[in-house]
Amino acid sequence: MKFPVIVVSSLKVDGMAVFPFILVRTQVLKNDVVLLRHETIHLKQAAELLVIPFYLLYLLNYLVNRLKYNNHQTAYEQIVFEREAYRFERDDQYLSRRKLWAWVSCFS
Repeated sequence: MKFPVIVVSSLKVDGMAVFPFILVRTQVLKNDVVLLRHETIHLKQAAELLVIPFYLLYLLNYLVNRLKYNNHQTAYEQIVFEREAYRFERDDQYLSRRKLWAWVSCFS
């Protein structure tokens, strides 16, 4: 499944998944296969959770992690959805073999 990639120059991060779009900060990033794979993993996570529950769980997981680690970066890195995306963003075969609800296996 291919998702539309849109350049948003005001974006504060390199990329972001906002179902059903991948937003990137620059035109060059539209060709960054690792970034696009990372964000596509998020869009697949969102789709399997019917979109809104994904974003609610993402936020809840961040807030729990923020309380647990008292650090924004660590809290972000430990979001279960980010753990899956970072773990497999460099695997060019991952999206073709990814199982439904694969993010569940990324809980500590």
